[in-house]
Amino acid sequence: MDENQVIEVGDDNFQREIVASDVPALVDFWGPTCGPCRALEPIIHDLAGAFGGRLKVARVNVDANTKTALQYAVKALPTILLFKQGRVIDQFTGRPSPEALQRFVQKVL
Repeated sequence: MDENQVIEVGDDNFQREIVASDVPALVDFWGPTCGPCRALEPIIHDLAGAFGGRLKVARVNVDANTKTALQYAVKALPTILLFKQGRVIDQFTGRPSPEALQRFVQKVL
């Protein structure tokens, strides 16, 4: 896997890719019809490039992966969860600015 890329995760591989990850992970829960989610996508990709190797960056399409969305009580989109050692450290709902997202990530680095 290219450490600077955003990976797509879902019900079948969330445990392996995020919960069991040896590096902190940021997970963007999004939906295809969510405008703010689409606006956030390039910011998420930039973040993956900025923190490559130190942070795993992933996206979960909630329409296709309802089990994972329900497990983490995702009720609004976009929702961003920050994981460290398999546990949710913090979460953000809505579309943060790039600067706010950088500060959010610093909590686990």
